[in-house]
Amino acid sequence: MLNWLAHYIKNIDRKDYRPKLGGLEILKYLGPGLLVTVGFIDPGNWAANLGAGAQFGYALLWMVTLSTIMLILLQHNVAHLGIATGLCLSEATTKYMKPRYSLAILSTAIIASISTSLAEILGGAIALNMLIGIPIRAGAVLMVVFVLIMLFTNGYKMIEKWIIAFVSIIGLSFLYELSLVHIDWDTAIRSWVTPCFPKGSMIIIMSVLGAVVMPHNLFLHSEIIQSRQWNLQDEETIKKRLNYEFLDTIISMIIGWAINSAMILLAAASFYNAGMEVNELQQAKSLLGPLLGEHAGVVFAIALLFSGIASTITSGMAAGSIFSGIFSEPYDSNDNHSRLGIAISFVVALLLIFVISNPFNGLIYSQMVLSIQLPITIFVQVWLTSSEEVMGKYKNSRFYSVSLYFVGAVVTALNIALFISFFN
Repeated sequence: MLNWLAHYIKNIDRKDYRPKLGGLEILKYLGPGLLVTVGFIDPGNWAANLGAGAQFGYALLWMVTLSTIMLILLQHNVAHLGIATGLCLSEATTKYMKPRYSLAILSTAIIASISTSLAEILGGAIALNMLIGIPIRAGAVLMVVFVLIMLFTNGYKMIEKWIIAFVSIIGLSFLYELSLVHIDWDTAIRSWVTPCFPKGSMIIIMSVLGAVVMPHNLFLHSEIIQSRQWNLQDEETIKKRLNYEFLDTIISMIIGWAINSAMILLAAASFYNAGMEVNELQQAKSLLGPLLGEHAGVVFAIALLFSGIASTITSGMAAGSIFSGIFSEPYDSNDNHSRLGIAISFVVALLLIFVISNPFNGLIYSQMVLSIQLPITIFVQVWLTSSEEVMGKYKNSRFYSVSLYFVGAVVTALNIALFISFFN
């Protein structure tokens, strides 16, 4: 037995070595999807989902399902770009589009990353306020300082490990919360698959969409994937990476779907059933205490803190990737362009936090900004991945391209509906 173990350790790094338990090989490729998952269980999602559940009960669960299906299609597609070309979405946009177009597109992406960072930082600051009474603005500064230290002192692999730990804590927290309430599962199951547009729900619907399908996550996923430079390997290896990546994306997105659903279920079973309107995350914690016990409120705040930290990390990485891609460079936390992109996103977000009067509304409307920019990123991405010049033989099939363009059309239609709702 000891001789076999010594032989295994000795040969584990050899390229010609393949463990007999081949299924375990997938563990080497899990991670990028979970970094993306953090982006759609962020504080912006908390605000949108709690608002959805508190105001409309289970009725908007279908939007989480629809958004997650669209997310799986889009995230796999953009990861495909990173694997096949070795370029992230920002680099590919710069390389294959005319400068005036690529700069305009990536400028809107930077605005979206600022909006994302605002929600993530604000959410973490709100959690600190809940737990230890730190003022929101001071908490926001602490969040930025802590995350900058994390980004500038850790590589991808270490950050992936931190993110997996954070997602695990968030997921376990909501399992605990759901164990304290009674869920009408028959209604919930119907609501997951039955579209419904209650009166006055369009802003919340758009917020849920913007909180799940996020433009910065498309840039981030392609960046993380391309950093592994799988495109430089042989064709068989590339195909294997594509298959494993898809499984990584599916698993990660289902985890995100479950956590987002849990937020709405919790709000529906507690606040909606009790006739309580939730206008801010601090209020949600204070209301959970009397309804479910003091521990429920504390667990809620702790999960929100980990959500804020983890999503601020990935938001910073995405901002660095978008900005460095303008200069045809990949993300590198030691590179000045990447650091400048992170700084722009965080500093502008901090300035906005200092002038926001209602943090909860700030979270809601930050998600709307993301949903408005999202069609731009989607259509650019699909154009790139459908191009033989960009992807070669790995370009999208016609059916896949049509499906992705349809997703973009759905998002655009929902945006038009949002603007119409403002005049009704």
